[in-house]
Amino acid sequence: MTSVLTGVSDELDPRLLEHRRELTGYCYRMLGSSFDADDAVQETLVRAWKSFGSFEGRSSLRSWLYRIATNVCLDQLSGRQRRALPMDLSGSPWSPVEASLAAKRPADAWVEPVLDRAVLPEDGDPAERAVARESVRLAFVAALQHLPPRQRAVLLLRDVLRWHADEVAALLETTVASVNSALQRARATLAAMGGTPEERPLDTDHRELLDRYLDAFERYDIDAFVALLHEDATQHMPPFEMWLGSAADIGTWMLGPGSGCRNSRLLLTEANGSPAVAQWRPTDDGGHTPWALHVLEIEDGRIRHITSFLDLDNDLFARLGLPLTPDAAPAAG
Repeated sequence: MTSVLTGVSDELDPRLLEHRRELTGYCYRMLGSSFDADDAVQETLVRAWKSFGSFEGRSSLRSWLYRIATNVCLDQLSGRQRRALPMDLSGSPWSPVEASLAAKRPADAWVEPVLDRAVLPEDGDPAERAVARESVRLAFVAALQHLPPRQRAVLLLRDVLRWHADEVAALLETTVASVNSALQRARATLAAMGGTPEERPLDTDHRELLDRYLDAFERYDIDAFVALLHEDATQHMPPFEMWLGSAADIGTWMLGPGSGCRNSRLLLTEANGSPAVAQWRPTDDGGHTPWALHVLEIEDGRIRHITSFLDLDNDLFARLGLPLTPDAAPAAG
């Protein structure tokens, strides 16, 4: 699809492209994958481009694009298994040993990360930005995957995008009563799973914590690193099924199976509405190669959870738009 869009991009009405970022955010929440979201938005824009002459302004351009994007996402989700995170699959943590790496699933089994700059508005009302940020947090996106696709669309359009019930009914070609019923069921499911987003501002203390986190990791001072974690901190590492359930186990892992991360280079960025760290691991020839994007959850001044998306196939950084070498890394963001 990328090649198709590239071929017509010069002909696209600029009014279509103005909506690309917000459409990407919507499709990401629907699909749980930034890469699938990119494909869905590209398909949306191509369909809109081909039909633009017959659009005739019967609804707002934004509403029309969301109708197309929703249909594209529903088509993509048809017959698919839901994406998850490792902690969703097992109720018990794993021991921090090499054998944990034996259990691995394909990329399409996992919720995938997204950089904030790809889906969040650059400016605008702070309250709206806060809602947008919370609605791409990993826990919320993972919880969304438990909803049937149409319920997912209703909840996102009503609770995240703040559409009126009649607008959602028109988009989905259904009734207001059906929309309200779907929304009630979706809210109940998320509440039962603890998936309701809550605002967690990044304050000055958090920034100081992140500086200490980067410093301890790059020096590979594991005692200092573990001291920044809650005692019951957790970490998981897609595409592996394993997850760790304490700061002590995380430290043991880093000094054991994860010891190849010593002398890594790091860059602070933002992903899924949270602080994130891009990591390049050292290579035998003295260079560095993309290794992981760590998405951090901070609570009460310490790290509560680390989701480490490993770049084992050497395409995660490229597809997210992260530099392939630390020396090419731009400013954080």
